[in-house]
Amino acid sequence: MTQSQTERRIRELRTAIRHHNYLYHVKDRPEVSDSVYDRLFSELKELETQNPELVTADSPTQSVPGALLDQFSKIEHLAPMLSLDSDQSDEALRRFDTRVRQVLENVAYVVEPKLDGASVELVYEDGVLVRASTRGDGSVGEGITDNVRTIDAVPLRLMGRGASLPSPLSVRGEIIMRVDAFEQLNEQLMAQGKPPFANPRNAAAGALRQLDPLVTASRPLDIYVYDILSAPDLKIAKQWDALAAMAKWGLRVNDLPRRMESVDEVIEYHRDLQERRDDLEYEIDGVVVKLDDLASRDELGATSHHPKWAFAFKFPPRKEITRLLKIVPSVGRTGVVTPGGIMRPVELGGVTVSRANLHNREEVARKDIREGDLVRVQRAGDVIPQIVERVPEPGRRRAKPYQMPTRCPSCGTDLFQRGPFTVCPNQFGCPAQLAGRLEHFASKEALDIDGLGEETAKLFVAAGVVRSLPDLFDIESADLMRLEGFAAKSAESLVRAIERAAKVELHRFLYGLGIPEVGVTVAKDVSKHFGSVSRLRVATMEDLQVVAGVGPRMAEQVVAFFGDERNAQILDGLLDGKLNVMESSGSAGGVLAGTRWVFTGELKALSRREAKNLVESLGGRVTSSVSKATAYVVVGSEPGSKYDKAVDLGIATLTENEFVEFLRERGVTV
Repeated sequence: MTQSQTERRIRELRTAIRHHNYLYHVKDRPEVSDSVYDRLFSELKELETQNPELVTADSPTQSVPGALLDQFSKIEHLAPMLSLDSDQSDEALRRFDTRVRQVLENVAYVVEPKLDGASVELVYEDGVLVRASTRGDGSVGEGITDNVRTIDAVPLRLMGRGASLPSPLSVRGEIIMRVDAFEQLNEQLMAQGKPPFANPRNAAAGALRQLDPLVTASRPLDIYVYDILSAPDLKIAKQWDALAAMAKWGLRVNDLPRRMESVDEVIEYHRDLQERRDDLEYEIDGVVVKLDDLASRDELGATSHHPKWAFAFKFPPRKEITRLLKIVPSVGRTGVVTPGGIMRPVELGGVTVSRANLHNREEVARKDIREGDLVRVQRAGDVIPQIVERVPEPGRRRAKPYQMPTRCPSCGTDLFQRGPFTVCPNQFGCPAQLAGRLEHFASKEALDIDGLGEETAKLFVAAGVVRSLPDLFDIESADLMRLEGFAAKSAESLVRAIERAAKVELHRFLYGLGIPEVGVTVAKDVSKHFGSVSRLRVATMEDLQVVAGVGPRMAEQVVAFFGDERNAQILDGLLDGKLNVMESSGSAGGVLAGTRWVFTGELKALSRREAKNLVESLGGRVTSSVSKATAYVVVGSEPGSKYDKAVDLGIATLTENEFVEFLRERGVTV
């Protein structure tokens, strides 16, 4: 063949193979036999071997794994991959529905099975898969592109071309392993003398994180895609239409989602799917309820943890019976002393558990649970083991009722009662609390000290390296090299990480202190309002409640924390030359406070991220959709439908130059 004939034949083969892949892996209705498919694939592979310059990243042959991966890169998601608010009760679902309808008039939901697998982001540019990553912390995940490319159900090139395909396109899906494939895999592993996986979810997640793509390729993985995370200027207004679009592009979409307009329909769907749960080919642990209208989602917004427009309606967990051997109290980061049950090991949903949370003294008394009792155990939300109830054993002599300790099992301080909870007040002075607070202080959302996790925090406290939080910033490499597990390189690396963390933003420092009720979002809002530690330390309850989202209970906790003499000593120790806490530039005086902004089209002087950060630093909020609550729409070159909607709603629009001038008139240097 001539060069042009070879190129044409390669294009024909790729088109045919993609078509057959789609029919086989997505639609489950192949048109040709395996032998015919194999001949097409072999011909393509041979032509590409003879003409390596014609090989492209989206060729079907490139899903076959090659070299061993050295490590996983860190990839920032195009849009946050948030968790979901969840519950098992009809009442909780109805409360969610009520909250939605208090904001919106016309409400419709898309309801789908909650798949029990590994969540991933797939990013396509010009229709070609360019990267894939795990969910990670919701903002940054591990790069697993080479592994995902080995999954037959993941198209390397989407169907359609040009304007019909948004670029870049980020979609979210769930990598799963079907039950029959999981059982076959475990049989193979046991035959090889290797330990089996506990459940399909663990098997799928483990296969995705293999350093060798050949191992991933050998595992029977599948995928269902269910959300468009990011697609600039894509003209789709409904989630239901988004599902149809993804299916049209060749992505595998589940066939069980339904569109519903009432909460009663959702409850009926949930009950029906729960009854069919064991008959499905894959594991699910509930249903997900999502607002269908995409623009309305932005009106509802999100917390730092979950969107307010979606809800995971979970199934009741499976239960087993075992023997409670002992009740042991433990002290958590916040000082709450929690009774925990040590049980005879029992398997729950494929996982062996031997410990369970008993919550608090009132819960133990209400259930009348004692050491030696036969108990019924479940995994709450299919994750956390808990004892549901005692199983009566007529004629068996029982132990005495359990009594919570009067002194802290970690530091010996007298405990006090706060409602149903038993609490140690010794906060930073209690070893158990100090270890937990140290871990929290170093967490990613706080000071982000790489290498200082749970085990290292416990080691520091147990060895006396950290007796008080300020001690953390006095640690030297020699101190660490005396501890088990540290060598010169690892010690030096951690010391450098601690030194880098000594300069920290106010909201990270505030969150890291572990003040009750203060999460990531509240820490940011409070920091923007007060601007400095010194102003926050003298704030009254009335001052705090001016901040949106801060109620009386939260304000009381913040004032109490800063008013405690022991906490004041810790703060003084940290701020006296140990830490440089940077003041917030987005405090109450932000010139854009209370305004919502939308950007559309391509900006020239600023990147989209720079513009977003600038607006938020000035107290404004940037959203992805235009609504009546939007104050301004900044219009770049080649704007999309957001501009048209702004005009329809009468929303003020600014060109990029007008946006810059708008800020300069208000004293902002751009």
